Amino acid sequence: MNKLFGLFCFILGVIHFGYAQEDVSVLDGQDEAMASVETEEVAVMKDTVRNFKRVKLDGIAAVVGDYVILDSDIEKTLIDLKSQGVSTADVTRCGLLGKLMEDRLYAHQAVQDSLLVSDDEVAATTERQIQGFVQQIGSMEKLLKFYKKEDEASLREDINEINKLRMLSEKMQGSIVEEVEITPEEVRQFFNKIPEDERPVFGAEMEIAQIVKSPKPTEKEKQNVIDKLNAIKADVEDNDASFSVKAILYSQDPGSKSKGGFYSITKETGFDKTFKDVAFSLKEGEISEPFETQFGYHIIYIEKIRGQELDLRHILMQPEISQKALDDAKSELDSIRSHIEEGKYTFAQAAMNFSDEKETKYDGGLLRNPTTFDSRFELTKMDPTLYNQVRNLKDDEISYPILEQDPRGGGPKYKILKVTNRFDEHEADFAKDYLKIQQLAKTEKQYKAIKEWMDEHIEETYISVNESNHECDFANNWVKN
Repeated sequence: MNKLFGLFCFILGVIHFGYAQEDVSVLDGQDEAMASVETEEVAVMKDTVRNFKRVKLDGIAAVVGDYVILDSDIEKTLIDLKSQGVSTADVTRCGLLGKLMEDRLYAHQAVQDSLLVSDDEVAATTERQIQGFVQQIGSMEKLLKFYKKEDEASLREDINEINKLRMLSEKMQGSIVEEVEITPEEVRQFFNKIPEDERPVFGAEMEIAQIVKSPKPTEKEKQNVIDKLNAIKADVEDNDASFSVKAILYSQDPGSKSKGGFYSITKETGFDKTFKDVAFSLKEGEISEPFETQFGYHIIYIEKIRGQELDLRHILMQPEISQKALDDAKSELDSIRSHIEEGKYTFAQAAMNFSDEKETKYDGGLLRNPTTFDSRFELTKMDPTLYNQVRNLKDDEISYPILEQDPRGGGPKYKILKVTNRFDEHEADFAKDYLKIQQLAKTEKQYKAIKEWMDEHIEETYISVNESNHECDFANNWVKN
């Protein structure tokens, strides 16, 4: 689904679109609808006849339901794509108009079906985006200049409109495909319909297993961190110190440190369960007691509660790991590696019995591809760090212990790696590549469901396309010939 609409979601995320809930009859009698200004040429002579010149400033390209698409929306989309460095060689004005119409049809029908998004949801998304933009560009002043806005309020209003339309569109698209399932027989039929000389070719892949040892801090170091977090909590509560500034100075969470520890989450957000349980137990304006997760020790400050969504700030601190603890972990992995090579137990058995990583130990240490969730990693798409760690390993060879910092903010760990299987570049095989073929078949079925939905709702929705765009070769029947 994401692949089908990723490009357009990206386009929508950067454009300033024209939206108006107007009487759609504006096109019925005015195919060349335009705004005009009158320029006056005044001669020196008294009683000279005035000449008026009509200048077209903008026009209506199309109307879809309650949404109006202006000519300027198309031009702004193209300009913004170019400013983002996207190649526009194959992008046409007609293609952009068709995509804008698709998105507005989704949004229009979402409202009809009561698939609504709250103003709080939209505002929270806008706030996160603006914070990210400011961080990237340097300051709010630079951001306003970049988007040619005079004040922050007008910028927020525009981004709110963009986000609301996008979120409505995504909800509608999700609703269309959420019930689409694929059976094994449908997968088989999909594969058999592909001519042999057109079957997809999958790149070289490998399966990787690991055994992880995470050195533990002493009780003294744990208490030191708890004391520091308690001191920060007291300074904020008793002296009105800024939690945001404290997070920037002291938090060890790479994902939020630069944003003053800020996150906006719901109960469905993929965060640590303990973290979410604590966050949703707090009141607005309250700061938690220090608590522990797999990443270290935290305190949470609830900035705002909006229904089922929380705006929060947190500070993460990790107890210091002594060099002795690190050395002991490395030494233990060296022993495990030697015992595997001596045949005392297999790599999978060692992972089950000795690895500290719960996510992989019960599957023989086998890593899961975060993109596809299966066990195979395509070499050309692997994380560069992981690829460099395994690229020189031979069959049945086990790496020496590798020291690694947790990119999610946890403490340091040692690991040993093994390539458990290799797959050369090959033409799709139904048995060996079933999961990939299944995903291709499901994507095709989702595409057909969306196409059927689109055809049906184009017929029953008021749509008017300016006559100047009737020659466009649209993918959908917008002109309703």
